[in-house]
Amino acid sequence: MLFRRKNKDLVAPESPATPVSGAEIEVVRERCREMVRKRALVSAGVAAVPLPGLDVLSDLSTFTLLVEEVNKEFGLSQKQIERLHPRLRVLAYQAAASVGGMLVGKLVTKRLVLVLFKRAGVKIAAKTVAKVVPVAGQVASAAIGFALFRKMGYQHVEACAKVARELQKLQVIDAGTAQADKQMPA
Repeated sequence: MLFRRKNKDLVAPESPATPVSGAEIEVVRERCREMVRKRALVSAGVAAVPLPGLDVLSDLSTFTLLVEEVNKEFGLSQKQIERLHPRLRVLAYQAAASVGGMLVGKLVTKRLVLVLFKRAGVKIAAKTVAKVVPVAGQVASAAIGFALFRKMGYQHVEACAKVARELQKLQVIDAGTAQADKQMPA
């Protein structure tokens, strides 16, 4: 596929079966931010092409793949969360809801990403209108495309990192409560 080629030096270890925790969160966060920057550059390159609508279609596909990969890196994809113990699964979804991670742990579809893009509609419209002006408009369109894609990508990475941290806290609290329950006399 066009956007899925990986540099062999930067290939990440297998995605975790459970959400990442501890110092791993920062490592995964930085790796995902790098992924966002690379995809934002691709978005900017496509945005510079003077064909209206091509950039939006490309961004939809690219961002959908990006969100799925970021979720997987953090151990927060829908499939990974479904494999968790039911108690941990509930904690994961509660953590996602508490930080506002709209795309964390969900099956990501182009329709769901389109909802996000509609929220950023003014910037996308500006990017499309800018293409009408030769050269300068294409440069402006590429710059807007890069900034918008990067901002949305970073927001998702930060939401995943917050969910992972929150889930880690909840697991510690949950483990402490379970330990206390075992020690209480009947």
